[in-house]
Amino acid sequence: MRVLAVTSQKGGSGKTTLSGHLAVQAELAGAGPVVLVDTDPQGSLTAWWNEREAPTPAFAQTNVSRLLSDLDQLREQGFKLAIIDTPHAITLAIQSVISVSDLIVIPTRPSPHDLRAAGATVELADRSDKPFMFVINSATPRARITSDAAIALSQHGTVSPTTIHQRTDFASSMIDGRTVMEINPKSKSAEEIADLWEYVSDRLEKNFRRIVFQHQAQQLRRTPSQSAGFGRRQAEV
Repeated sequence: MRVLAVTSQKGGSGKTTLSGHLAVQAELAGAGPVVLVDTDPQGSLTAWWNEREAPTPAFAQTNVSRLLSDLDQLREQGFKLAIIDTPHAITLAIQSVISVSDLIVIPTRPSPHDLRAAGATVELADRSDKPFMFVINSATPRARITSDAAIALSQHGTVSPTTIHQRTDFASSMIDGRTVMEINPKSKSAEEIADLWEYVSDRLEKNFRRIVFQHQAQQLRRTPSQSAGFGRRQAEV
């Protein structure tokens, strides 16, 4: 099971909207079964999912203390992808989520406040030695500040080539538990989410393979009696 965390220490960055949309798009793209995991005490993702009529993605609510064991249970149940929505401004909680994730997505609005706040999240990802990427979110079409933000963020890490623009269909879709892909599959918003998922999926798989190969190399460097074989370490439940 791949674990994707959508996190930012800045409130209003669009974490919940992006989490829900990426999960649905992953299902549409055949990457499921997908489970959404809500670690935010505010429960915005929970409220959105409770409004959904579609059976997928699945949903799991947890907290930081149970996160590792709950992820192991979800893995045993056969889920292929877990997308975790996180709280903002709670460093310990975010750090715990980052530590169990394969890739960190940091949604960032093109504003000075958001750009400054992104640095704190990057520090947490670096501390856990986890790969991360920025997604410019809620951008104004053809605004110069959007390209300026991409340039600024690129100095600190990978920036998704797909920008998510601010449109009313994103807000309206979250009201009744749907996504822009389900409201209007041919819309610009739906196209952006599809492109974003394709890029995120590619990064996620590359990072996952890198971790597995590093683990294999570590096993080969051990003596035969210490070798544990190929694969990832599984936490005991």
